[in-house]
Amino acid sequence: MAETSSSWDPAQYLRFSDERLRPALDMMNRVPLVNPARVVDLGCGAGNVTAILKQRYPGAAVTGVDGSPAMLEKARAAAPDCTFVQGNFFTWEPEHKVDLIFSNAALHWVDRHDELFPRLLSLLAPGGVLAIQMPAMHREPLRTLPLTIGKAGPWAETLRGVTSAPDPLDPGQYWDLLRHRVANLDMWETIFTHALKGENAVGEWASGSSLRPFLDALPEALRASFRAAYDAEANKVYPRRADGITLLPFRRLFLVMQVAG
Repeated sequence: MAETSSSWDPAQYLRFSDERLRPALDMMNRVPLVNPARVVDLGCGAGNVTAILKQRYPGAAVTGVDGSPAMLEKARAAAPDCTFVQGNFFTWEPEHKVDLIFSNAALHWVDRHDELFPRLLSLLAPGGVLAIQMPAMHREPLRTLPLTIGKAGPWAETLRGVTSAPDPLDPGQYWDLLRHRVANLDMWETIFTHALKGENAVGEWASGSSLRPFLDALPEALRASFRAAYDAEANKVYPRRADGITLLPFRRLFLVMQVAG
């Protein structure tokens, strides 16, 4: 995860590690490289994807880059045979051009993609690949409920101006931005229907990601009541089924682009 002012709790984020990992595996299978020498996991978070990249490309030097010290500490334990550095997406630069920049569920936390994505392409070696997966949930209740709830109640003044991740561009805008810069652009969207267990399952999911900025902004006295209000509304939109499972439809956008060799 990368570069927000929010604190990141690796344990909370990894409560749904299997669900969060599946999109990364899907994207990995579409990367058209066999033996890359240098691989970067950009926004590596807790390092679970970094470790899999190392397994997939055992001969590669694999580096994880993230802005969160807590996540990097977890990542170093998860993937001890990889290198990890703290860095900013807009200023980090590798020592050498890299063959693969892989970014799973991280770049949506920053805006200015019209600047960032071309910059990342410039860091690739000839024939290199930039692979990006981002949630596209900005119009869904999971993401809109905190904004709505935040405007009413005792926390309204404290949460004034607090937001989660910025809205991504539309797929067509990414196409227009990137297609002429690369030899090939593979772009698709997938809706994953996650089957979540336990009470307030969607609230637990959001507490590890999109709800974090709101919770962090609140004093302890208001945090629990805000979370309870979110849970109450989320449970209406995403009801628990008769078997105890809560279904969370989750849309994700994938971009896999390869520069000329």
